[in-house]
Amino acid sequence: MASKRGKQTARDMILSMAVISAVAGVVYIFVPHDDQANPVKAVDYRVELVTARRAAPYPVAAPAGLSKDWKPTSVSYEREAGNGWHLGFLDPDGKYVAVEQSTSPAEKYVSEVSRDARNTGRTQQVAGEAWQHWEGPKYDALVRHDKGATTVVTGSASTERLAEMAAALRTS
Repeated sequence: MASKRGKQTARDMILSMAVISAVAGVVYIFVPHDDQANPVKAVDYRVELVTARRAAPYPVAAPAGLSKDWKPTSVSYEREAGNGWHLGFLDPDGKYVAVEQSTSPAEKYVSEVSRDARNTGRTQQVAGEAWQHWEGPKYDALVRHDKGATTVVTGSASTERLAEMAAALRTS
């Protein structure tokens, strides 16, 4: 008697799993979903930019004139962390680009925000300004030291995209 009950319980469990799987399959088929959709949401950084520009002891940079294909994804200003300004984007190719500024000691700061990039000793002219070119295992970076702060344009994007961001930066 006990073995009949054991077989029936196992059969009931298998049937229950089959019904649950069928229902889940129907839900998956009929509930709209877009596998190509980008789950990263754009952020509006205007309020944080105004706040950072009032609080920072240096001219805070943000891009102007980039195409709408550039998607802002993150923003922060941390006075306690070397007056650190961060503005992250996805470029038109879906690669990451960040604008980072700080009054922290430059060498350590650049290495930190660029994820261990190192100065190549080369410079690159961008919009009439010389930027140091740094290369790293994950991110490359363009770096400038000006008016008491270090500005870093870094990310997984191509050097051309980093330069495009650097050229778009404005401080007012």
